[in-house]
Amino acid sequence: MDWLEALILGLIQGLTEYLPVSSSAHLEIGKYLFGIKGEENIYFSILVHGATVLSTIVVFWKEILKLLQGLFKFKYNEETKYVFKICISMIPVLIVGIFFKDQVKSLFSGENLAFIGAMLIVTAVLLSFTYFFKRNNNKDISYKDAFIIGIAQAIAVIPGISRSGSTIATGLLLGNKKTEVATFSFLMVLIPILGENFLDIIGGDFTGSGLSIGVMLIGFCSAFLSGLFACKIMLNIVKKGKLIWFAVYCLIMGLISIFFFN
Repeated sequence: MDWLEALILGLIQGLTEYLPVSSSAHLEIGKYLFGIKGEENIYFSILVHGATVLSTIVVFWKEILKLLQGLFKFKYNEETKYVFKICISMIPVLIVGIFFKDQVKSLFSGENLAFIGAMLIVTAVLLSFTYFFKRNNNKDISYKDAFIIGIAQAIAVIPGISRSGSTIATGLLLGNKKTEVATFSFLMVLIPILGENFLDIIGGDFTGSGLSIGVMLIGFCSAFLSGLFACKIMLNIVKKGKLIWFAVYCLIMGLISIFFFN
């Protein structure tokens, strides 16, 4: 992978991470077009996902600081309850990470774009539900809702299933408040992805990935800066409830992946 490919793939990751179109699918399509395979394929994906998590921290730093301040008062307050909900939401993806990590990594081969296309169509169907089955979204996220949204996040480890799309759509279908669902969706992914990056760094996996330091820095910075832009846009989109157009886009990209990229 050269610096230009890293730049473009980083932009793709950053722009699509927060939009409900599956960043993993777009990354796999991009790497397929560039002919990128092997270990550098997998670890570049982990790297740029970490970059977009950092952009989330920057966008939501005030909310995160408030949660930490409330948590370290060691009282059962609103901040503590919110952190507990985030912890509950992480249980399903933790189970997947412990017991199915190798199976998940095998899906990122960059070769089975027909499967990825089919999953993009699944994302399109899920997003369509929020348009055709509208709810009065005036409910706070409960502990049960947090776990169900967490299941949606765990399923979204499959490339082609949008993480933000599945978690936000699930929250909206449960009747949760639009702005609260979007914020919760973006915050709940912080610890799982940062944890994955930390384990790979201390395990020395990035040093053996075949990626140069320069390529990794360019990909990371590209994904981080474009992620800042996309995160703020997505918050406004969810408030307006205009997810149906992303359903149309995912349907088109899914069909293209199935019929033209194989």
